[in-house]
Amino acid sequence: MELDEITISRAILSSQMNTLIDCMELDVAVVGAGPSGLACAALIAEQGIRVGVIEKKLSVGGGMWGGGMMFPRIVVQEEGRRLLDRFGIRSTPYQDGYYVAKSVEAVSRLTAAACDAGAEFFNLTSVEDVMIKGDGRISGLVINWTAVEMGRLHVDPLVMRCRYTVDATGHDAVVARLVEKKGGDLKVRGESFMWADRAESRILRHTKEVFPGLVVAGMAANAIAGENRMGAVFGGMLLSGEHAAGLVLDRLKK
Repeated sequence: MELDEITISRAILSSQMNTLIDCMELDVAVVGAGPSGLACAALIAEQGIRVGVIEKKLSVGGGMWGGGMMFPRIVVQEEGRRLLDRFGIRSTPYQDGYYVAKSVEAVSRLTAAACDAGAEFFNLTSVEDVMIKGDGRISGLVINWTAVEMGRLHVDPLVMRCRYTVDATGHDAVVARLVEKKGGDLKVRGESFMWADRAESRILRHTKEVFPGLVVAGMAANAIAGENRMGAVFGGMLLSGEHAAGLVLDRLKK
């Protein structure tokens, strides 16, 4: 069959533009496609909830993708190993309580799980503002192409309406900082120094609704709380994504 370039272009445009239009109204917007965001999106979408994942970079995976210092391996402690099993990510024991997994496989499996569950991905897309109206809660995200942000171009954005937002943007805590910057009742303390055990043991207590309509997960949760960072151990990230999903699902039922 002879390939028609125009047909190829139309197929891409019509498919993605229709998806974007359909996702102008979401149940849940997960901002950031790192390990906590991917796990969260997969677990929420499995319940038939309409989920969109917004990622500013070209690729997904966040810090997990590069493993530790570009060695494509990650460590997960005993508490988080069940989520590796849950998503079909193979691991090998290193010593008591420590398991090693391949970072590329981990990201691929998590991404596939989110896709299989029905989550839609919008990469190369940045959140530049939030929508808050009379009820004082986040009801939408103001989005633009990441290239517009990088080029410092004056291009007006579009808006996605959502019932809940999950900030899984890692160390930057992008959505939370936007709320803080615009005068919302939210303080982002910024992450503290490296202390893996403390950071991992406390991340679940920091994974919560920090502003009406905004749940934080992963390193964004620790950054908001002023908690420590943990490096290339990812059990806490996965557990935080699971916990965030549970919080959102509970709130959507009310």
